[in-house]
Amino acid sequence: MANAQRIEFIPNAGACLATKNVLDRRGLVRWMVRVPSRNPADNGWQISSHIDTAEYLQDKSNWQIVSFNALCNIEPALIGIYDFPVGSDLQIVRDEHGISIYDTPTGRRIPVEEFLVPPQFRE
Repeated sequence: MANAQRIEFIPNAGACLATKNVLDRRGLVRWMVRVPSRNPADNGWQISSHIDTAEYLQDKSNWQIVSFNALCNIEPALIGIYDFPVGSDLQIVRDEHGISIYDTPTGRRIPVEEFLVPPQFRE
């Protein structure tokens, strides 16, 4: 996707880590974990796909630093989780009802009311 076509959903959203399977669109975004940031540009999110294995995730060459907004252009559901706290461990579930986001440790479905709506999209 060319830069001119990318939408900046969240101003100053920073960068995060994503697997190459996500970035190359081989796999759909599935797992989102937020760790403490390592520098001011790092927002702490680590995004992986439904096809990433434990072995794949352990290989640092399979991860890439990327703009969070670039990932939102690949998977718009990420917009809503942007301001979730460090320690968040979430997953996207796709089924006949659409896309839902769940807290992985508890299995709790995250209600829509808890998602971020960027100012430019609020009514």
